[in-house]
Amino acid sequence: MAKKRTTLDWVVLVLVLVGAINWGLVGALNWNVVTALFGGWPWLTSLLYVLVGLSGLYMAWQVSQK
Repeated sequence: MAKKRTTLDWVVLVLVLVGAINWGLVGALNWNVVTALFGGWPWLTSLLYVLVGLSGLYMAWQVSQK
């Protein structure tokens, strides 16, 4: 039986997808969406990158628990 996803699981999934799409666009088009949207607030850009990184670690930990 599949585990019910929590709100944290959904937030983490969205952040990981944002990170993946952003890196794909950086690689393909040399365009950073995060910087384009939040470049005026460097602290917010840094915070988002940290949250994406922590989300990736959380997802890796979740997968290893199965």
